[in-house]
Amino acid sequence: MVIDDKLNLLLNGELEVTGRLIDASNATLFATLTHNDQSISCIYKPIAGERPLWDFPDGALAHREYAAYLVSQACGFNCVPLTVLRDGPFGEGMVQEWIEIDESIELVKFFSSDTPALRSMAIFDAIINNTDRKIGHLLPSTSGELYGCDHGVTFHSQDKLRTVLWQWSGDALTIAELELLSRSLRIFQSELDLSPYLTSEEISAVELRVQRLISKAAMPIPNPDWPAVPWPAF
Repeated sequence: MVIDDKLNLLLNGELEVTGRLIDASNATLFATLTHNDQSISCIYKPIAGERPLWDFPDGALAHREYAAYLVSQACGFNCVPLTVLRDGPFGEGMVQEWIEIDESIELVKFFSSDTPALRSMAIFDAIINNTDRKIGHLLPSTSGELYGCDHGVTFHSQDKLRTVLWQWSGDALTIAELELLSRSLRIFQSELDLSPYLTSEEISAVELRVQRLISKAAMPIPNPDWPAVPWPAF
């Protein structure tokens, strides 16, 4: 199914909840979208089902998930599944394409490998200040792409990067990576409007993080004042 068809389904399909991911701390519902005899599986996270977080008092987690998708697409990372904001049976929320993962890939070994797609995701996480990149949030698809999910706790204005992807910590960024970061900075400054989803302080912090990566020309290193790895790691 082409992207435009998937997007149309996500935006306009009739959303039927068929299950719930019980391990999630917030309401994470498995659903099917149907429109014009086409259907697609998705994840639906209604804002009404979010648990308040003391360190993310502003906005909604669903808005942060959508902002992460917008950054992924605009900057060329393409590592977040197709995502929209829309109404559903339990109110407005995030709706995201369900990714069929490659079951032959052992995530407990894969996450620590020197894989270009993982390194790209590590840079993406540094930009969005992901505080919860667990092993189980990695989605190597059956078609060969690598996606990541669960981006609700991102974009904090303080440095709170917490991830399992530290294998390149402190390594020099490549010329291609620095060019990507420079393009991303221009996009943040002139094209991508995140103001409907993030605070002005959080948006300014995004630009500062990208500028810092460019200035240091190196992969991020763990913050000694903040737990570097989420728990549980999976």
